[in-house]
Amino acid sequence: MIRRALVSVSDKRGVVELAKVLHELGVEILSTGGTASALSTAGIPVTQVSAYTGAPEILDGRVKTLHPKIHGGLLGRATDAHRAEMAKNQIEPIDLVVVNLYPFEATIAKSGVSFDEAIENIDIGGPSMLRSAAKNHERVAVVVDPADYDAVIAELRAEKQVSAARRFQLARKAFAHTAAYDASIAAYLSSLEDTVADARDKEPARRELPDTLGVQWHRLYELRYGENPHQRAAFYADAKSPLPRTAAGSGQEPGPGSSMTRGRPTIATAEVLGGKQLSYNNILDLDAALGLCLEFAEPAAIVVKHNNPCGVSTADNIAVAYQRARDADATSAFGGIVAINREVDEALAKLLVETFLECVVAPSYSSAARDILSGKKNLRLVAAHGTWAAPTNETAWSIRTIAGGALVQNVDNGMVDLASAKVATKRAPTDRERADLAFAWRVAKHVKSNAIVFAKDGTTVAIGAGQMSRVDSVRICERKAGDKLKGAAVASDAFFPFRDGVDVLAEAGAVAVVQPGGSVRDEEVITAADEHGLAMLFTGMRHFRH
Repeated sequence: MIRRALVSVSDKRGVVELAKVLHELGVEILSTGGTASALSTAGIPVTQVSAYTGAPEILDGRVKTLHPKIHGGLLGRATDAHRAEMAKNQIEPIDLVVVNLYPFEATIAKSGVSFDEAIENIDIGGPSMLRSAAKNHERVAVVVDPADYDAVIAELRAEKQVSAARRFQLARKAFAHTAAYDASIAAYLSSLEDTVADARDKEPARRELPDTLGVQWHRLYELRYGENPHQRAAFYADAKSPLPRTAAGSGQEPGPGSSMTRGRPTIATAEVLGGKQLSYNNILDLDAALGLCLEFAEPAAIVVKHNNPCGVSTADNIAVAYQRARDADATSAFGGIVAINREVDEALAKLLVETFLECVVAPSYSSAARDILSGKKNLRLVAAHGTWAAPTNETAWSIRTIAGGALVQNVDNGMVDLASAKVATKRAPTDRERADLAFAWRVAKHVKSNAIVFAKDGTTVAIGAGQMSRVDSVRICERKAGDKLKGAAVASDAFFPFRDGVDVLAEAGAVAVVQPGGSVRDEEVITAADEHGLAMLFTGMRHFRH
């Protein structure tokens, strides 16, 4: 039975409602600082921790709850020996702890925050109470997340107690919370230059790559299997991200103030509206399709197969864009993953059901489109909420594990405006060619290396992906599209090491090429392009994708 609770939170969402229930059930509430004030203002009786312990808050509030009456009340077990020792020291048991921590990460994310300000937002008493309560979850319930208040309230109303199973779940969550909190502090400190001690009142200089990475993931759900049926797998999300919703959720669109509608849309935070559970390979392909789709401001449709785009198109009308993307490689589109950067409407939905598809991801779906698509019971519909725009946050990291370690780099958000690209050949591209080069260049960035993309009128004509030889990537495009390549613009994700790549492009019918340049044989390659009458742009930026 819950008789005494300690409530002290930075995130005050729902805390008054929880405290009202505790008061109704006759639970004594201990509290501190702003939480105590908020509860008192709401008419809920509270006992200040300083009054309960008989020890005042000291050192500018740095010491509030670090006291034997608090930690003894949390750590004491329900054994005769512990009860006797607690009674001897006038320590009463505390049965429920509702605590979340100083907003350290939110503080350091703000510009201009000094080192001293960051240090003062490192919580000491909060994590100590959470760890004490979580260690003693056999008797004590510990709540760190306002999302758990409703479940705790329901059990308290029914049983005046939190069940053993719930206490264990909450304890796991509390330890994960304190671990992530400590990891974020360690990562922040390891990112600072050693000179920080000389100017504690100023915003410290940061290293581009910290000594320590603090990354924590929470499991969203287990998958049927991994990349292959003999592999076990689960889908995890960044612990800092809002939890996604599934078809089992409310089904309501999140409002404009929701955390799901802010920032970059991701598959980890997306809402699955219908169809079967996403598979391991679905998630990989959805992520690839979404990443490419975000490159375009105009209406765009992407078809992905095995983590590579097989058809991409932009048009004034989104249904037209999808039809062109699908028809760019109709064979490969069968069983593919589709990304759309506009709401899926009725006209587009009718086109989508013409082909067997695994998944569709879009910002939203009209009710008429949902009605049509619901007829495809196995088609997974994913709504990725957020700002659909090319990401520009250079501090976002890509982490790729290898045996015994990990490789960390900036996410490849680079994209050169071809208006400023160097014209390497005698002939400059026409306006139409330049537009197609810009389109193909965006697509090539998202194709496995060696990547070759033929494009015409805002649509891919053929894509050669993942070959050890760049010439072979061109040959694949020739086999797939033949005469359709004539008059197309071509993008290559990296430089041509020899002129043979340009020779085969010209033979296939290409009229313009964009590539990074930088080969020791650039002059030889430029000469080949001039001989064939090709226009060639150098971007100076490579987009390898391994």
